[in-house]
Amino acid sequence: MTMTHTPPTEDGLSLKFWGVRGSTPVSGPDYAEFGGNTPCLEIRCGTRLFVVDAGSGLNACGLHHRESMPKEIDLLFSHLHLDHTAGLPFFKPVVFNPERTINTYCGNLGGDSAKAALDRLFSPPLFPVTLDILPCTLAHHGFKAGEPLTFADGSRVDTILLNHPQGSVGYRFDHAGKRLCIISDIEHSDPWPDESLRRFVEGADLLVYDGMFTEAEYPRCCGWGHSTWQKGVELAKAAGAKALAIIHLHPAHSDATLRAVEDEMQAVMPTAFIARERQTVEVGEAMERACSTPHLALIKTA
Repeated sequence: MTMTHTPPTEDGLSLKFWGVRGSTPVSGPDYAEFGGNTPCLEIRCGTRLFVVDAGSGLNACGLHHRESMPKEIDLLFSHLHLDHTAGLPFFKPVVFNPERTINTYCGNLGGDSAKAALDRLFSPPLFPVTLDILPCTLAHHGFKAGEPLTFADGSRVDTILLNHPQGSVGYRFDHAGKRLCIISDIEHSDPWPDESLRRFVEGADLLVYDGMFTEAEYPRCCGWGHSTWQKGVELAKAAGAKALAIIHLHPAHSDATLRAVEDEMQAVMPTAFIARERQTVEVGEAMERACSTPHLALIKTA
């Protein structure tokens, strides 16, 4: 069963997952349900668009919105590791349009923007061309995680520094009485949950969290900057979050593995689910009912 895509409403807060894998894209029949693209999230505050991260899912996002992308796109990076940046030159309907501007925001470099890092990444011999040949305008903005981002139209996005190699940024969107928190690429602390993070996500209608590892896998991966769904549940419950979505899925975890994990997770938190590529969530709307059957109730395809 699928649902037709519904456009954002003036007063709604919505999230669409264009990429939910971590580290590297995957493909094949074992990944058909949850998807194989690396992180890219589309957030709509009413009709106001934000994009979080430029993983390989950014290509599909651009193709889907070929005719409807605004002239200015605000791209918020959690950080600049390859799985969160590799899709940028393939955002084709945007980067090949001279009328478009992409504003990038980077907050884990002590105030520096992403320009120098992206210019190194997208240049020979690592990449055949440089970004400055693209017809679009790239405007890079740096900030320090913990500072709020404010925009000319009055929009505000709050930020927090996360525990990840070279740092990562979490984002909080408040709109129309609803709260969405994106907390990916984080390694949980001891003790947990971290009090400043708990306050940051307190009362979230939807908390999106990095659950890359199982508890059995995590001890071999300490220091890699990722977490488990169990720690996501602990944070959600401590903060009074109403629903939880797990992203940054391990590239080796098949659909069968993830469905089993989701069943285990929902046994302790019924409003938790594992995110699926191209899944749309209307934040705060009947989350408990929807999360019980996310493959039926939440996926909206174009």
